[in-house]
Amino acid sequence: MDRNDGMNYAPKGKPNKVVADGEFIFAAISLDHGHIYGMCSGLLEAGAALKWVYDPDPDKVKAFLKAFPTVQAASSEEQILNDKEVQLIAGAAIPSKRCELGLKAMDHGKDYFTDKAPFTTLEQLQAAKMKTEETGLKYMVYYSERLHVESAVFAEQLINDGAIGKVVQVTGFGPHRLNAPARPDWFFQKEYYGGILCDIGSHQIEQFLTFASCKDADVLHSKVANYDNKEYPELEDYGDATLVADNGASNYFRVDWFTPDGLDTWGDGRTFILGTKGYIELRKYIDIMRDSKPDHLYLVNEKGSEHFSLQGEVGFPFFGEFILDCLHRTENAMTQEHAFKAAELCLQAQEAAVRIEA
Repeated sequence: MDRNDGMNYAPKGKPNKVVADGEFIFAAISLDHGHIYGMCSGLLEAGAALKWVYDPDPDKVKAFLKAFPTVQAASSEEQILNDKEVQLIAGAAIPSKRCELGLKAMDHGKDYFTDKAPFTTLEQLQAAKMKTEETGLKYMVYYSERLHVESAVFAEQLINDGAIGKVVQVTGFGPHRLNAPARPDWFFQKEYYGGILCDIGSHQIEQFLTFASCKDADVLHSKVANYDNKEYPELEDYGDATLVADNGASNYFRVDWFTPDGLDTWGDGRTFILGTKGYIELRKYIDIMRDSKPDHLYLVNEKGSEHFSLQGEVGFPFFGEFILDCLHRTENAMTQEHAFKAAELCLQAQEAAVRIEA
């Protein structure tokens, strides 16, 4: 796992199998984003079997097979889609093509697990909603900054246990390292990546909905800019937004591509969660100048103050719950409504964003 490269950041957890060998089989199609490695690792640790991989780029397939040597390389998407043993398609396509792959997977009777952002237009979102209603299949999203971060998993447990009372405000910071020379061409074309609020902003909005226990929200204000990357005119290297939820909780988040090279990881991601009886701070990937390990949580409430170092302590329950949801048609890992609502709000924030000319 490369801590300096967010595009290929793939956390490793402890095996926690929820199914017997061969009971749940999935395949990987489209390897355009390195998050596919984290997606597949999480499912494998929960007991799933990875049968196939396909991408039109043989170099991407070769690298994938090096990481997962027991997988078979398929000759085409169709070979995988027509394999009746495969129950789930996991994909990390170019963002604008993720919906197309999902619709194809569901048309072949398979659940779908995609990297975020799951859509780049509201029209794609509507098509996916219609397809899930038509088929009863899942269109699930890898919101990794909550699902694959142990401090975030533990924060949700604390909130559900009432440790800080009712959540009234969530503030999120999602800085990322640009590392432009290593990025593919599509990364700099808005038609393909959708905009910064649509892309990495999706993590922040999904966390807000989760931590504040809300089902909907309004985007009050959003803005984007290209401050320091004029050679890439369609790149947005900064974005922020303010939301208010249906239960009155509020949210502010900022995302950017300005992580300096001197930081020991790809981004100093932090989340602040204010409750009526206390607050939580997450220092997800580093506790700067204190501890280079990830997954630090600070809790302050009426009982006192506490620091939790959570790397390797909590695990990633989403993946096992999601496998069981696919098998039993339940919604314990994440509801379809929630996955789509987070996507809808980030698209609305992107669409409404004021562009700062600087």
